[in-house]
Amino acid sequence: MKKKIMMLAGAAMAALSVSAQGEFKSYEGKGFTMHVYHSNDVMADCSFVIETKKGLVTMEEPLFKSGVKEFEAYVAKLGKLVTARITDYHEGGTGIQPLVQPAGMPQFMHEGVYDAMMKGFQKNFGDMMVERPTGKAKEVKFGSTEKINGVSYLFTKGPKNDFPAATILIGKDFCLMHWAPAKAHMNALQLANRDAVAQALEGAKAAKALGAKYYLGSHGGVVTPEDLDFRIAYLTKMEQLLADNKDAATFAQALKNAYPNLPGAEAVDAVAANLYK
Repeated sequence: MKKKIMMLAGAAMAALSVSAQGEFKSYEGKGFTMHVYHSNDVMADCSFVIETKKGLVTMEEPLFKSGVKEFEAYVAKLGKLVTARITDYHEGGTGIQPLVQPAGMPQFMHEGVYDAMMKGFQKNFGDMMVERPTGKAKEVKFGSTEKINGVSYLFTKGPKNDFPAATILIGKDFCLMHWAPAKAHMNALQLANRDAVAQALEGAKAAKALGAKYYLGSHGGVVTPEDLDFRIAYLTKMEQLLADNKDAATFAQALKNAYPNLPGAEAVDAVAANLYK
């Protein structure tokens, strides 16, 4: 995973320097408004603001200076105090501000593969990236609920094929995941080996059981339960094709044939290589 993430960082560097302007979209929850910031950069990073009468909570703040500038300007226009900053899968431009994180993630982000990934980003992106955050983190145990500004945040374990962070149910309407389960082929970063297919399927089913109206992704933005149902069916089909095909080439072709018009077909060969290595 480390090598693949470093390659992604290198490939994305030039594109980020000419990234499109970001945009905000808003969705209504029970007693709060969810503001979604689409960075429109090559990584499809998204950040979030949960607004209530009592104040604001940010989630997954942007990491790159252009995005931080847009995000902070939007937050300032809302005219309310930021009472908490949640960092789940992505470090962002939170500086010295205190954070709320899933149990174990503060340590995970500063050692091993995650720390190496961020140092790789620093090397490749240079001055486009803000300094890494240094604020003290409050760690939330999996299965626990934090109530902030009257809104509940249920921290559940994320899928095992990903970083050991959380799938977070916000109120009863929104569920934060790492990758929004879009109607598209999955990529090699999401599926690094054969076990990851079953793990991703298990995680998708667990997210569905939370019964949210919208599913949010730190990559990919906002999708619907119908999109999540598609992802579950897609991973189920992938398991079947793995059983039916003996090598990467025939598996890749079978998957493309099963979904002939699905976006992301260019990623299938790399996924197949991971699953058959």
